[in-house]
Amino acid sequence: MATTQLDSILDLNTLEQYISAIGAGTLLKSVVLFEQLMPEYVSSLVKAGDANDKETLCAEAHKFKGAAGSVGLKRIQQFSQLLQHGEEAKWETEHKVWLAEIVEHAAQDLQQLKVYLEAKA
Repeated sequence: MATTQLDSILDLNTLEQYISAIGAGTLLKSVVLFEQLMPEYVSSLVKAGDANDKETLCAEAHKFKGAAGSVGLKRIQQFSQLLQHGEEAKWETEHKVWLAEIVEHAAQDLQQLKVYLEAKA
C-alpha cells in the first residue's frame, strides 16, 4: 500500500514516535490487546446506534476514539471523534454514515496496522 494511502488509515508520525520510544514489538503487543477488545467496542457502538441511544453512542465513540488513537488507527479515530460530538448540527444527519465507516473499516485498518508494525519489528 502506498504511503499516502496508508497515511489516511494510520497515524504514521505517531506510530514512528512510538516505535522509536518503545519498539515495534512492544507496540504490536498493545495492538494485539486492542484487537481482542475491538469487537466489544464496535458491538457497543452498533447496539447504541440501533437503539437510537445518542448519549450512549457518543460516550462509546469517545472511548473508542481514545483506544484507536492510542494504537495509531487514524481513520477509526477520526470517525469516532465525529461520532462522539452529538451536539454538532450535522450529527443527526451524518452519525449513521460515520458509524458505518467504523464498522466497515475497523478490522481492515487494524490488519494494515499489524502488517505495518510486523514489517518494522
